[in-house]
Amino acid sequence: MARTLITAALPYVNSYIHLGHLAGAYLPADMYARFLRLQGREVLFVCGSDEHGVAITISADKEHTTPKAIIDKYHPMNEAAFKDFGISFDIYSRTSLPDHFETAQEFFKDWLDKGYLVEKEEPQFYDEKASMFLPDRYVEGICPHCSKEGARGDQCDSCGATYNQTELKNPISILTGEKPIVKNTKHWYFKMGEFQQQLEEYIESHSQDWKDNVIQQSRSWLKQGLNDRAATRDMKWGIPVPAANAEGKVIYVWFEAVLGYISATKHWAKQHGYSAEEWKTWWSKPKNEDREYIAFLGKDNIVFHTLIFPMLLMAKGDMILPTNVPANEFLNFEGKKFSKSQNWGIFLRDYQKDFPGKTNADILRYALANNLPETKDSDFTWKDFQAKTNNELAAIPGNFINRVIQFLSKNFSSAVPILSDHYANLDEAWELLIQDFQREPNTVSKETLQSLYESKHIHYFSAHDFSMIASLYTGMNKVSMHYKQCRFRDAVTETMNITRSANKYFNDTEPWKTIKNDPDECGKTLYICSQLLRSLSIIFAPIIPHTASVLAESIGQIPMTGSVDQSDKKDIWSTMVFPVLAQGQNIHIPPILFNKMEDSVIDAQISAMHAGQIIDKKEDLITIDDFKKIKLVTAKIIHAEAIPKSEKLVKLQVDTGTEKRQILAGIAKHYKPEDLLGKTIVIVANLAPAKLMGHESQGMLLAANSADGSVSLIAPEIDSIGSEVR
Repeated sequence: MARTLITAALPYVNSYIHLGHLAGAYLPADMYARFLRLQGREVLFVCGSDEHGVAITISADKEHTTPKAIIDKYHPMNEAAFKDFGISFDIYSRTSLPDHFETAQEFFKDWLDKGYLVEKEEPQFYDEKASMFLPDRYVEGICPHCSKEGARGDQCDSCGATYNQTELKNPISILTGEKPIVKNTKHWYFKMGEFQQQLEEYIESHSQDWKDNVIQQSRSWLKQGLNDRAATRDMKWGIPVPAANAEGKVIYVWFEAVLGYISATKHWAKQHGYSAEEWKTWWSKPKNEDREYIAFLGKDNIVFHTLIFPMLLMAKGDMILPTNVPANEFLNFEGKKFSKSQNWGIFLRDYQKDFPGKTNADILRYALANNLPETKDSDFTWKDFQAKTNNELAAIPGNFINRVIQFLSKNFSSAVPILSDHYANLDEAWELLIQDFQREPNTVSKETLQSLYESKHIHYFSAHDFSMIASLYTGMNKVSMHYKQCRFRDAVTETMNITRSANKYFNDTEPWKTIKNDPDECGKTLYICSQLLRSLSIIFAPIIPHTASVLAESIGQIPMTGSVDQSDKKDIWSTMVFPVLAQGQNIHIPPILFNKMEDSVIDAQISAMHAGQIIDKKEDLITIDDFKKIKLVTAKIIHAEAIPKSEKLVKLQVDTGTEKRQILAGIAKHYKPEDLLGKTIVIVANLAPAKLMGHESQGMLLAANSADGSVSLIAPEIDSIGSEVR
C-alpha cells in the first residue's frame, strides 16, 4: 500500500505559534501532505502540543498560575491558529491526554524489561530555599566549554555543547537566585551507547539523500559518543515513572515528547472508530511496501528525530524509522532572530487579527513558502511581504485569472468556448500530444520539441499552443520532483513559472484581435486558457489552498486542494495537464483573489513593530550625551480617535503647554480612545515627523511592554504639562 506518515515537530505549548515556527516545520509539512493527497497517496499528517517539561512550568511560574492552566490556555489558541492558516493535520493531539500517558509508560516499562535502563545515584543541584531538585532549565551559569554566561543546566545555546548540570560554573537557581547545593538523587538512565553502531549505520545510509546540515549535526553527536542519559527527572509536572520507589519522578521530556507522534496516531484511530491496533499499520516496519515516514522540524530539533526517536523506535523493535528528516534553518524577522523576551517577531494569531480571512492566510503562506529557510537562515520583512503580494500573486496568477475570466464574460457568455468544427477533435489531439511528451525523457531539448511539433502536431496546434502545453507538462514534472525532494521553494518557483507561461500565452495569441478577425482561433485560445484555470487550481493548491478552492468553484469544479476531508483517493495531480472542462461549462467571476497591499498598511505594521520592541539591555548602549539629545516632556491628551482600517494605531491630540500637536500611537489594542482623554503622558518632543496611513505623527509617547504582551502608558505622578523629563 502506498502510504506516507508525516510528522511535524510538537510545539511547546507555553506561547503562541510565530512565523518562524511556520517556516521551520508546519508550512512545508502541509505543502508536502497536500501534494501527496492530490497524487492519490494515502497520508497521515500527525502533530500536537508538547505539554510537559520545564518550559511549561517556567511559563506557569512567570504567569503566576499552574502548568495545566498554561497548556489549557495556549493549546486551543494554537490549534485554531493552525486551522485558520490552512494546516491540514489529520490529528492535532496533546501529550496531556491519557493515550499519551499510557504510551509513554508502556515504552518505559519495555525499556526496563529489556535492560535498556539502569538505576544510578548521582549528584544534582538542589535549591534549599525552594526545597527541590533543580531541573536543567531551572539552573543557569557559565558554560564549562565556551565560558559564556547564561548557559542552561544541560546545554549552552552559544556553543551548542551538552553536559551534566553539575559541570556548570557559578550556578544560580532561577527560582530563588540562590546558589544551589549538590545533593544525590536516584534516576533511571537510558543506555544510549548500546545503539551507537545502529545509529551510525542508519545515518550513513542516508548520507546521500538527506540535507547536509542534518547529516553533519547527527555525525557530530555520534562522534562525541553516546553515553548513558537520565530518562527521568525530579518534578511534579509530567508523566509519572512506572517503577517501584519512583515517587516524585517523571519521564524526562527528551524521551517522552517524541512518543507523542505515536500517541497522537492512537488518538486519531479512536476518533475515526478504527480498531485499537490500527495505529500499528502506520508505525510498523514496512515489508516490501511503498511506505515512507517524513519528519518535518527546525534545525534545533534535528538530533531528537535522527538519533533519540530512532533509538527509541529501535529499542521497541519492528517500527518504521524516518526515511527523511528535512530540517529547515531559522526564519529571522527584519534582520534579527525572533525573540519573545524582546517582543520581536510576529505571532500567527496577531497576523490573523490584523489580516483576517482565508485569503490573507494564503498570502502569508505564499510569502513564507517563497522564502523558506531550507539551506540557510532567511528573513521575513514587511516590504518583501508587500512585494510578494503585489508584484507576484496579484501580478501573475491574479492577472491571468482575471484577464481570462473577464474575456470569457465579455465574449463567450461566461462559459468555456464551444469549439468550431475545425477544432472538434482538439481534446483527442491534446491527449496524443501529452502521450508523446510522456515517451520523451524528463529533460527535452528545444530542438526535440520543435521536431516533435513540426512532424506530428503542427496541424492542430499553433506554435504558441504547443509551447504552452509543453510548459504545463514539463512544469508539472519539475514541481512534482521538487516536492518529492522536499525543495519547496523551487516547487513554488516552478509553479509560478507555469503561470508566467500562461500570461505569455495570452499575450502572444492576442485574443482581443482574433475575436474580430479569426473567431475560431480565438475560441481555441480561450478554450486552452479555460483548461489552464483548472490546472492552476490544482498546482497552486499545496501553496494557497483557499484561493485554489475559490478558483475551482468559479469554473464549476469540486475543489481538490489535498485537504484531509478529500475522500477521492484518485490521482488528481496528473490530470492538470489534460483538458477536463467541458465545452459550454459556465464560468463565474470570483471576487478579486489578491488585493494589493497599500503602503499605508505596511507602514503601519513597521511603525507598530518598532513601537513594540523591547531593547536588550546588553545591546545598543548609549552615552549620557546621546541621551541628552532626546527631549522628553509631559503632555496631556485632549483628543483621541481610532484610525479607520488600522487595528493598532490611535490618533492623539496632545497639549504640551506651549503647543498642541498630533501623535500616532500603536496602542489601540490596549486602550479605547475615550479612556485616554485627560491622561498626562510622557512624549518624545524632538522626534522627526513621520507619516503613517496618511496621517502625520509629530512625536512618540512612552509606554511599557509587559512580559504577557500588555502595554501600559508611562504616566508621571505630577499633573503639570510641559515639564521636562530627565
